[in-house]
Amino acid sequence: MPTYLSPGVYVEEVEAGSRPIEGVGTAVAAFVGFAPCGPFHTPTLVTNWGQYTKVFGEFAEDYYLAHAVYGYFLNGGGNCYVVRVGGERTAEGDGATGNGRAKPVPRKAQGMLGGYRLVSREWASGGAKGGAPELSVEVTDSPPSGDGGEAGASDKQTIVVKQDGKPVETHQVTTKRGKDHVVTVLREQSKLITAEEVDSNAGLAKGTVTLRPEAPPPAPARREVAADDYVGDVAERTGFGGLETVDEVTMVAVPDLMSAYRRNGVDLETVKAVQLGVIAHCELMGDRMAILDAPPGLSPQQVREWRTDLAGYDSKYASLYYPWIKVFDPATGTNEFVPPSGHIAGVWARNDAGRGVHKAPANEVVRGAITLATQVTKNEQELLNPVGVNCIRTFPGRGVRVWGARTLSSDPAWRYLNVRRLFNYLEESILAGTQWVVFEPNDDALWARIRRTISAFLVMEWRRGALFGLTPDEAFYVRCDRDTNPAESIDLGQVVCEIGVAPVKPAEFVVFRLAQFSGGTSLVNE
Repeated sequence: MPTYLSPGVYVEEVEAGSRPIEGVGTAVAAFVGFAPCGPFHTPTLVTNWGQYTKVFGEFAEDYYLAHAVYGYFLNGGGNCYVVRVGGERTAEGDGATGNGRAKPVPRKAQGMLGGYRLVSREWASGGAKGGAPELSVEVTDSPPSGDGGEAGASDKQTIVVKQDGKPVETHQVTTKRGKDHVVTVLREQSKLITAEEVDSNAGLAKGTVTLRPEAPPPAPARREVAADDYVGDVAERTGFGGLETVDEVTMVAVPDLMSAYRRNGVDLETVKAVQLGVIAHCELMGDRMAILDAPPGLSPQQVREWRTDLAGYDSKYASLYYPWIKVFDPATGTNEFVPPSGHIAGVWARNDAGRGVHKAPANEVVRGAITLATQVTKNEQELLNPVGVNCIRTFPGRGVRVWGARTLSSDPAWRYLNVRRLFNYLEESILAGTQWVVFEPNDDALWARIRRTISAFLVMEWRRGALFGLTPDEAFYVRCDRDTNPAESIDLGQVVCEIGVAPVKPAEFVVFRLAQFSGGTSLVNE
């Protein structure tokens, strides 16, 4: 209370009414996977596809991370975080078809200079008709940019590409991130070679290398990615542990987990270990959902067996989607099957922006999906839907659509995705909007302000259709009074507020009952 010592007129600003609670974001995805370049393990904010390619590179064969992020933005996603894990691929050039069988991939001529792998754009002579010119690459320091001695020194390097010993291309590059980065320059300007960053600490070494069709020996740091690479460590901020520092994330996908599986690098037990890791991460954080991919090449019956026998997941913070979708792959110029998690995350974001988090993210078109690896029938979905496998199906004239909205929980109260995600949204919004309560006097006045603040927020959610009921009293209740805050609780410094909400649930099974009756006979009054 101010002290007045001089006569006059004074104006004071005082708080009146409840403090509004602002809803938090519900659609920020996190993707954990492989990329040709970019920082390892650090969660990196990406706001559009162009920014992703600048940091992590373009589409790469056998990598699904780029497809997931592209599908996320294509389907309506906004901001996302990308975590690059592990090392490089150990089975260079290995691939697989949509049913999981290995396919032959022609080798390209390649060579290493420092931490960069230089690869020919055309197939090597061993994979093309007739002989191909021998390619070699020479890297030197660029001359100073001016006459000022040290002031004119350049940090760029010169790449000279030679065919059968004759120079045919010259490029000025740098290893610093930007438009002159060696990966970007060769991708956009060179007609003969591209570059992949293998070790960001090694730089681009000076010297000359001849590109040969034989696969280069693995670098010491290259190894098969294990489950620990994904799970990571909280102290070191790696893998899922690194995502614990990012509060904005609401959904997590691991599309490249299936990349190693398709190359027979990991088995289903490792797949299960990683997926259990992402589920544990989401349950620990309590504000995000795991979007899991079913293994490729499995029939609906096999997916059910895998889900119930091997995996056996039971979590209200996870969802599982089947089957894989076919999309265009710019890396190979063909259509390829990819895990659906990235596209599904985009569908969730589009659904939240258009209708709200309370609406089940189903009966939505999957943009960019050409077709499916398996055309799931109604009878087959009857096997999968009860065990929490969300199917993606093709309908004549309606395209490829998400046709399921269940979690992996056995608890009927948390069966539907929109219910779990709505509670995540409400909890985070109330948590962020009531921080002002801490250290306030714990009395009836404070309890009344808390009731008004939370009730005002829930009324707005009820009006948006997020809560069930014809009136606010039917939709929710807020209790914060002497009954919830006895003397013992006050002595402990606690304020207890009980909130109950009635969420809307999706009309998953729509039943129309038709009856036949004789014309001219009315059954209305019977």
